[in-house]
Amino acid sequence: MPSTCNVVVLLSGTGSNLQALIDSIQAGDNPARIAAVVSNRADAFGLQRARDAGIDTCVLDHQGFEGREAFDAALIEVIDQHQPHLVVLAGFMRILSPAFVRHYQGRLLNIHPSLLPRHKGLHTHRRALEAGDREHGCSVHFVTEELDGGPLVVQAVIPVQLGDTPEALAQRVHAQEHQIYPLAVRWFAEGRLRLGEHGALLDGEPLAASGHSIRP
Repeated sequence: MPSTCNVVVLLSGTGSNLQALIDSIQAGDNPARIAAVVSNRADAFGLQRARDAGIDTCVLDHQGFEGREAFDAALIEVIDQHQPHLVVLAGFMRILSPAFVRHYQGRLLNIHPSLLPRHKGLHTHRRALEAGDREHGCSVHFVTEELDGGPLVVQAVIPVQLGDTPEALAQRVHAQEHQIYPLAVRWFAEGRLRLGEHGALLDGEPLAASGHSIRP
């Protein structure tokens, strides 16, 4: 890994995970450099967070393209202008095409608000409560062509409390996302984290199937 790890962040919304990453870098805890933030929505507040931090931004509206593949091809062109070592999905509300995922294989991370492989997809907090889960949390994983199915890097595990609502659970999970996503990016930027042939490796050692587990 070069001395500076260029990161491009993709988002569609408020960008709270982007802010956590910015804060981590500004505090000197992270050698990554956010080269650009790209959004498919011009009104995404995450773009303002990026501008406030002096980071280049770009809006690429998916509605202007004929299908997912055409949008993803244009997105690759935008991203690659910044020569990224890592692409970070931070609430990017688009299902990515197989060609996009293959192009960034081994350098594409996502965070998901559940303890994968449980509760892939949407409405994870409500589903965790409906399932009677005693524990819930969030997961950082390498992205593969399987939706929310790539090798796990790190998970934060929190207890489900009596009387929890989806909103209360979401708030506690978000707080953990802001801890483990900058951690995973830091590991990658330091050259400690990579995607091996059979899964994620940390310091050259295979991570467990559930990734590195943190219990706050």
